[in-house]
Amino acid sequence: MLQALEGSQAIARTVALCRPQVVSAYPITPQTHIVENISKLVADGQFNCEFISVESEFSAASVALGAAMAGSRAYTASASQGILLMAEVLYNIAGMRVPLVMTCANRAISAPLSIWNDQQDSMAVRDAGWIQLYCADNQEAVDTTIQAYRIAERTELPVMVCMDGFTLTHTLEGIDVPEQQQVDDFLPPYHFQRALDPRNPTSIGTLLSPDFYPEARHSHHQALLNAAAEIIAADQDWGAVCGRSYGGLLKVIGAADAEIAIICLGSVLGTLEAALSEMQPQRPVKLIHLRTFRPFPAEALRQVCAGLSDVIVLERAIAPGSGGIVGLEVVAALSQLDRVPRVHNCAAGLGGRDIPMEILPQLLSMIDDEDRSFRIIDVDVSKLPIEDR
Repeated sequence: MLQALEGSQAIARTVALCRPQVVSAYPITPQTHIVENISKLVADGQFNCEFISVESEFSAASVALGAAMAGSRAYTASASQGILLMAEVLYNIAGMRVPLVMTCANRAISAPLSIWNDQQDSMAVRDAGWIQLYCADNQEAVDTTIQAYRIAERTELPVMVCMDGFTLTHTLEGIDVPEQQQVDDFLPPYHFQRALDPRNPTSIGTLLSPDFYPEARHSHHQALLNAAAEIIAADQDWGAVCGRSYGGLLKVIGAADAEIAIICLGSVLGTLEAALSEMQPQRPVKLIHLRTFRPFPAEALRQVCAGLSDVIVLERAIAPGSGGIVGLEVVAALSQLDRVPRVHNCAAGLGGRDIPMEILPQLLSMIDDEDRSFRIIDVDVSKLPIEDR
């Protein structure tokens, strides 16, 4: 049944439906409403879990790690500087192959301080070894959270569900929150075969010599690549339950015969979709939403980009001194095609700057520009020192 819910409120209710036994919480804007709403559900007797308020994001990740290793389904959430403070533990969680789920309410990284949305925080830990799933709207965030638990527990890999801060977390939408029975039928009780047991003591995450360390890294890398099949299956199976699915690894919208594609992650998909519908550019264009960034869906991307003349990659984060993050991976993936499309890479909306529908013609104008170097396309150069223009 459709309900008018703030994105954070919907996520809190969805987490409760997944029945985690431990939730560790530390507030940081714009994630705070998620754990606040979970706390209220617990206090009102609508969610039976051990709700642990901790003193930092480092602690929040550590408690979730310990809970999952002890045999409990666990959850946490964070954003921005909180993700960076968690970074050491995020690497540990992934390296020990611990299945848990967290929400990243994407927010810009300081300095300068910004509380608004971009995707620099999750991109900063893209190589921590977590599965990363990016959501275009709040309904997708709800459904992806449920899928994430099944993916994590089948692959023994942690899953980060990324939703744009404020743009989604604080937006009121009509959301179909699933019934408890639907979630229970889809998501079996938590079982972790390597859970710690005092009757059979083991050491986890201990020192590993160079004789074995490369094999551990290879195994982790291969597990992430293999997780693509579980991501696709979870999306398809959940679609059979509720009628909603999101393309598995990526979603394609627009003209099948288009020779131009725009690749994006997150809620900007809705802006671009509306712009395409309203402006109807002369040349057919399709949109490719990268729902999965880790594992990077290279083969799936090659399939949907075969035959294209131009690919425009729109990012909400940058690698200073290099340029695009997603764009470099797109270039590497598409380089294996027989006919390699031209890739145009840009960023917009950093620090929460508004991305209007009028960005569409600006993006498409890049196709005729001989300069294909990375750029931040919504920068006002008049605000910059001369040496930085």
